[in-house]
Amino acid sequence: MSTETYTVTGMTCGHCVSSVTEEVGELPGVTAVDVDLASGRVTVTSDAPVGTDAVRGAVEEAGYALA
Repeated sequence: MSTETYTVTGMTCGHCVSSVTEEVGELPGVTAVDVDLASGRVTVTSDAPVGTDAVRGAVEEAGYALA
């Protein structure tokens, strides 16, 4: 199991959290996504390491950016 934490910029509401959670959660191997709106931190738990580029792409698809 692998856990990585990223910082996402631009999130301002619960809908933002939902969008990021949904997009990152669709990445292969991801088993859990925890988004903290106040800090912008996104913790991704997966069966195997998920590359930063894949997470960045999912976050950008949701309309936000990795810091």
